[in-house]
Amino acid sequence: MNALAQVPAEFLHALGTLRKARCRNELRLDEIPAPSRLAPYAVALGAEVMAPSHRPGPASIHGPAAAALSRASGGEEPDDELATGRFILLYDPDGSAVWDGEFRIVTYIRAQLEPEMGNDEMLGSVAWTWLVEALENHRAPYRAAGGTATRVLSESFGTLSDRRESIDIELRASWTPASSDVRSHLEAWSDMVCTFAGLPPLPDGVSALPRRRTHWQ
Repeated sequence: MNALAQVPAEFLHALGTLRKARCRNELRLDEIPAPSRLAPYAVALGAEVMAPSHRPGPASIHGPAAAALSRASGGEEPDDELATGRFILLYDPDGSAVWDGEFRIVTYIRAQLEPEMGNDEMLGSVAWTWLVEALENHRAPYRAAGGTATRVLSESFGTLSDRRESIDIELRASWTPASSDVRSHLEAWSDMVCTFAGLPPLPDGVSALPRRRTHWQ
């Protein structure tokens, strides 16, 4: 029996809406192994925003679930990473009281900042506001949202003591989409990854994060 025939129609529909998502060219989006313990059905996508390149064409999705998700086109990739993230869609046909629904989106974004920006005490609340505004701007209805923002300080010692101190911002968030149509949710999250990377354009009144310096060893 075809493996897809055993997958619930509602989850297949959700996968189909992910395939239709249109993401920025700077964002590389690939399917990665999904967690097996969080829900009976899951799909996970990994994202990278690299330094600007001349790679043409819209970002797409590829991986083992090619029957449901499209395969990305080829092209040269730059070396400098500006931001990374993960987008995980969970589905439990029996529903979950904690999720308040059958679906749950779990996300993670990380980017390195300049020290003066990383020391801003309001950075965590600003990052959360960006997520809420991205969902609203893409008209992605949701409920039961929650998350944490963390600043990570990295210092080097000994033979690595010449490396500059760095500060990373991490945002972990999850929410329940209002339906199985999650295209707008992926597009909103994808814009968030680009925002963390400091790429314009951004919503009115929002400033880009300063891009990290590269090759500083």
